[in-house]
Amino acid sequence: MNTLQPNKAGIGASRPRADARVLVEGRGQFLDDIAIPGALHVAFLRSPYAKAEIRSIRVEDAAQMAGVVRVVVSADLAPHCKSWVTSQTYPGLMKREQTCLATDRVVFVGQPVAAVVAESRAVAEDAVELIEVEWEPEDAACELGNALVDDAALAHRDLTSNLAYQAHLGDPVDDEAFRKADFVVEDSFKFHRLTGCSMETRGVIANYLSGDDSITIHQSHTAPHQLRSLYAMHLGIPEARIRVVCPHIGGSFGVKIHLYADEIATAAISRLIGRPVKFVADRIESFISDIHAREQNLWARLALNSEGKFLAWEARCLLAIGPFSTHPGSSVQEGDEALRIAMAPYHVASSSGDLDVVFQNKTMVGQYRGVGHPMGAAITEHLVDKAAALLRVPPEELRRRNFVPDDGYPIVTRTGVPLEALSHQKCLDRLCELIDLPALRAEHAELRLRGVYRGIGFACFVERTATNAAESAHIRKATAQDGITLNIDPSGAVRCAITVTDQGQGTHEVVAQILAESLGVPIETIRVVSGDSQATPYGSGVRASRGTAVGGELALQAARELRKVVLSAAARFLKVSEDVLDLKQGLFTAGSAPDIHLTLAELSEVIHFKPQLLPPGPQINFSLSMHLGHDWPTVVPTNGIQASHVEVDINTGFVRLLRHWAVDDFGVAVNPLLLSEQVRGGIAQGIGQSLYEELIYSQEGQLTNGTFADYFLPTAGDLPDILVEHIETPWPYTSLGAKGAGEAGASGSVGAVLNAVNDALRPLGATVTDVPMTPARIMKALGRL
Repeated sequence: MNTLQPNKAGIGASRPRADARVLVEGRGQFLDDIAIPGALHVAFLRSPYAKAEIRSIRVEDAAQMAGVVRVVVSADLAPHCKSWVTSQTYPGLMKREQTCLATDRVVFVGQPVAAVVAESRAVAEDAVELIEVEWEPEDAACELGNALVDDAALAHRDLTSNLAYQAHLGDPVDDEAFRKADFVVEDSFKFHRLTGCSMETRGVIANYLSGDDSITIHQSHTAPHQLRSLYAMHLGIPEARIRVVCPHIGGSFGVKIHLYADEIATAAISRLIGRPVKFVADRIESFISDIHAREQNLWARLALNSEGKFLAWEARCLLAIGPFSTHPGSSVQEGDEALRIAMAPYHVASSSGDLDVVFQNKTMVGQYRGVGHPMGAAITEHLVDKAAALLRVPPEELRRRNFVPDDGYPIVTRTGVPLEALSHQKCLDRLCELIDLPALRAEHAELRLRGVYRGIGFACFVERTATNAAESAHIRKATAQDGITLNIDPSGAVRCAITVTDQGQGTHEVVAQILAESLGVPIETIRVVSGDSQATPYGSGVRASRGTAVGGELALQAARELRKVVLSAAARFLKVSEDVLDLKQGLFTAGSAPDIHLTLAELSEVIHFKPQLLPPGPQINFSLSMHLGHDWPTVVPTNGIQASHVEVDINTGFVRLLRHWAVDDFGVAVNPLLLSEQVRGGIAQGIGQSLYEELIYSQEGQLTNGTFADYFLPTAGDLPDILVEHIETPWPYTSLGAKGAGEAGASGSVGAVLNAVNDALRPLGATVTDVPMTPARIMKALGRL
């Protein structure tokens, strides 16, 4: 049971990020702000074809251009950089060898083929234009729906099929349950490609020193120690001679948890030429080389009895991953999670899923915010709403009838997902308190008489967070431990070096709040540092919403241990019993000795500079290091429900977002303000997926909308008011009790908006399941296009 009490600076306090002013004033240090004397710049020649053979490469003209230092092709880097194969996080996934620069073939538009190293980025880009490549284009595999037909174009010449991976999840299909059911609802869905669009693009600065065979790498990334292990593997440099620094990060959303071929090439180029080199992707490069996500075709059906009880569920997913699986994780997770998490909030006797993963000649698909959860929740919640309409039952009531009750945990779902400490009933009850549904529905009926079509949609979800798959840590090069070092300096200030990084979500502020309360010091005296493999303990960084659930627990445990040391030292110095001492806001007090006045700063000065004032005894060390091995389950589940209120213009197909609600359970809310903003940010991205964002490819594999002029992101003006509230069911395996929160907004919002649009269209007999729900797709569903 969590017994921690909030104070104005500790756990439970809503506080802005400490570095918010620094960043708003433009005084942060992002990768492109870092200037290393003598640094050269790298620009890449990228494939203009989705699939082609490279007959020859001529670099002479580029090499002779003024300001060019070196033109590099794959053969130049081969002695300095090892190739790698597709991650085997999912055993059975077809292996494909990758190199940092293409050798004799290219398999997607944007694949790096050659690199120019020059005195400036402008010169490097101009020289790239002078490289001559003789290409032999081939038919590309681009259309997901045709990927597995007999005469389909193949993503790789040496394959006989585009099938990369296949799996069945859960139970065998219960055909009898579907035959005997009173009602069966089913639908097909298409979710189209999108990408992360971080404010800051990817970038690397690599500085190799031949004298000691060492390399320092600055990179816009979320996991410096993971990168250090990976670079050691690729470059053959001892890991102890590699330093990775991740400075301020202008967003990641999953884009920056991967390691890309152009980033590896940049490090290898520095080793090849013995000079510091810098690569920062421009926005067009980001569109064609950053990981993509969400391209899935799904079909699902749900069987119910006459009372609306769920009997059986079946879903199939066809997932496109590009020509390779991402490195070092796996692209398969997008489809696997969608099928595993579908139906997670509900009791169902039988649940089955079939996953087919296919290669394509498009940019690789990776782990983007939510990783499959938005699709799993959307298809489930769409069919629940469809069933409610068929049974003429309010959709919230049908959910109540089928929820796993809040006191029904722990359970393991039919697809093998362990769940506990969830609160679907409480979240739905609170949502219904926030929304006057009878009044809203009456208003909708009245507005329809005037030709105005509004709808409200719900989406419940379970999110799997804070992953710690120890059995695959060696594959991902993501350690199964996280670390922290705490130091109290002579002034009484606390320095924390921790492995969980801050990519804009406020992890440092949350860690500081936990330390302030658990140590008993003013939060203003705490300095949190992360992102430097040389200055912090070894750990996994931030991914899968681990910042508070893992990093917060680590900070809490370490602070408690250091507090014991501090109280023991104070008792020794004051010659009183340790049991009577307390430390709050950096001031020691003793109930039995009210005249005691000692600050942590005063004690720390004695420890560091005047140890002779202490009574004889062991040396006192105001420094502590700790690693946390996460002896709790592999994932920490969270849950929530969202509702979206929309208006659909049936004459144009445009959707206007009116209001959005979210009630989530992230366990103990360390900082409700930052927690709510994380949810709102995720909702904004889910709205983008629902209505706006789509990477459009031609049949030849060319990305046709790789700029912000053509790829639509929701702006602040497009977003509705978003009300966020929290239910707290502490995670029982940690003292802190916090769960992950960063991806929940995206996981629930897609289904909520999908259902809201279809609720508006239902009186017209129209349904849209092609996401994003663009005006053209809505007009097509209405039969007007």
